[in-house]
This record gives sequence, C-alpha cells and structure tokens, in this order.
Amino acid sequence: MIVIYILVFLAVAYGVLMGVYRYGWNHLPEFGVNPHQVDEDVVVSIIIAARNEASHIQSCLLALCRQDYPVDKMEILVIDDDSTDDTAYRVQQIRDNRIKLLRVRDYMHALTHHQAPKKRAIELGIAHARGELIITTDADCVAGPYWIRTLVSFYRQYHAVCMAAPVIYTDEKSFFDRFQSLDFMTMQGITGATDYLKIGTMCNGANFAYTRKAFYEVDGFVGIDGIASGDDMLLMYKLYCAYPDRVFYVKSRDAIVHTRPVQTWKAFWHQRIRWASKASKFDDRRLIWVLAGVYIWNLSFFALFIAGFFHLQWWVWGIGLLIYKTAVELYFLWPVAVFFQKKHQLWYFFPGQFLHIPYMVSTGLWSLWSGYQWKDRKLK
Repeated sequence: MIVIYILVFLAVAYGVLMGVYRYGWNHLPEFGVNPHQVDEDVVVSIIIAARNEASHIQSCLLALCRQDYPVDKMEILVIDDDSTDDTAYRVQQIRDNRIKLLRVRDYMHALTHHQAPKKRAIELGIAHARGELIITTDADCVAGPYWIRTLVSFYRQYHAVCMAAPVIYTDEKSFFDRFQSLDFMTMQGITGATDYLKIGTMCNGANFAYTRKAFYEVDGFVGIDGIASGDDMLLMYKLYCAYPDRVFYVKSRDAIVHTRPVQTWKAFWHQRIRWASKASKFDDRRLIWVLAGVYIWNLSFFALFIAGFFHLQWWVWGIGLLIYKTAVELYFLWPVAVFFQKKHQLWYFFPGQFLHIPYMVSTGLWSLWSGYQWKDRKLK
C-alpha cells in the first residue's frame, strides 16, 4: 500500500504543479507596444556568440538588419568563438555599419581563461558594447522586425533590469521535429509562468536581455564561470537576487525569436545534457525542489514498467498514470499552444510521451557525471 500512496501523492502533486503553471501563464499579461509611446532613445547592443555557424549566421544578421529601430541606436556584435568554418567570412559579406565582428582569438591575452567559452565570448562583446541594454541571441535564430522595439518598450515601461523572452521552433517536418517543438514550447510556458509567479528563474540565452550596468553590478559571470553552460539561467538568478522586482518574462508575439530543432538524435542528446548540466549549479532552491520532484515522477514510470514484469497490476497503474500525466500536461499546455499558434501540434503530444519520459530520466542521470559535445567541443 505504501507504494500506491507514494504514486498517488506524486500524481496529485504533479497535477497541482501543472495547475499552478497554467494559472501563472494565463495571468501573465500579454505585452503590446503602445503606438502612442515611441521609445527610440535607448541604445541597444545585440550580442551573438557564434561558433561554426556559417550556414545560419547570415539569415540571423539579415533579420536583425531589418529591425524597425533607429539605425544609430543599435549595434550588432558578432563574437567569433574560434570557429573552424567560414563564419567570420559570412559575417563580413554583409555590408552594414551596425555589424561589428570580434574574434576571441585576437583578445585571448585580455580574457578570463575560465572553462566556459560562450561566457568568455559574451564578456568580450559586452566589454565592447556601447548600449545600455544588452540583448543576446544565437546565430541560428531569426527575429521578427519588431523584436528590438518590443523589448525596448517593455524595458522602459516596467523599468526592467532583466528580461526573458520567447523562443520557439519553426519549420518542423518530421515527428522528431514536432516532439522537440512540443518539448521546447512546454519549457517556454513554464518559463513564463515561473517568472510571473516568482517561483523560479528561467530563460533562454537565444532571447535574453539585461542592462549593461546591472551585468557589471553583479560581477557578470563571476562565480558561475566554472560550468560551460549557464550564460542565461545562472546569470538571471544573480540578477534576480539583486533586483527581485525587476526581472520579467516578455509575453509578446512580436518578441519571439525562431530557431530550428536539431536534426539528429546525437545532437539532441548532447543538447539536452548541456541543458540538464546546469541543474546541479542552481542556487535557486525553489527550482531545484521542483526539478527533483518532476524527475522522481518520471522515474516512477520506469519503476512501474519493470515492476509490471512481476505483477501485472503495475502496468495497469502505469498506463493509468500515463494517461493522467498527458491530461494534466495538456491542461497546462493548451493556452501556451494557443499563444504560440501551435495547437495543431498537440496531436503528437501523447505519442511523444514514450520519448519524453526516457530522455528526461536518462539525460538527468547522464549529466551528473558525463560531459557533452557542443560545436565540436567537449565540455562539462
């Protein structure tokens, strides 16, 4: 009976968590730029740390060059993080005075030699930035024309110090693509909900903004530079500790940046390990407890599957809880899918559970003792 009590407790707790997330997402106000309020006096520095992104960088930069924002109030700093392809050449092909190319190898003598190459590249970009507002994105992302204007308007209206903003997958073709898209969209919904309710600090460096002043006031990446990832969430928590009422999630379709899902299972595996590797470095105890509980909940399905070989009733429990898990997750995810205009992908949600649970359990364990490959580097 004790096992059943534990399963029921986990199920109820998980259902409550999904309900809390739905409440947070639904009450997070959708932001729109006031057409009567023109915010064009803020100088913005967009920082892109790029390594081996020759196939993507031009699409990213061309979208940034089409921004509906004054030319003299924005700059685009591309930091070539020791690429082995022709990323730098592709950047130089775009003739725009707003684009500045910096090569990490040219500044190695002046950089902090910590383990995190991306943090090092971002630090270099901020050191050369003239903007009061720093916005980071990735070289494989494409922003809409009102992206900067929306973030700047939010920044001015709410006196924000740090802003997370939406990232979503696009151009999904296969089941694998749609599985990644749903998984990523779920994380975006949780990000918005937790940031609104102040029960966690989550963000994605592909669409992340903070003031240059605040970055230096919290000593930048000092203290979180021993891990290769975490240039987004770990920094956000430092900023939250210093400015708890000035950290926000910008829920606006005009603030969305689009990227593509990875194309191989190997790339997916290493990407998820990279994301999971940050968990052991979190100082945010609220988030740690939630992650631990969700992990145990997913692990219970493995336990039920194995136990079913000895007593068939545990398979019945497993099937019932899987249906329940899908239902409460869809309850949360529906308004998120409406916002991102991806309701049609929810048909793939239930079959995706048979991939989601194994990857959640395996990457969580693997990230504790193993490194990963990213951009032709072995990191941990």
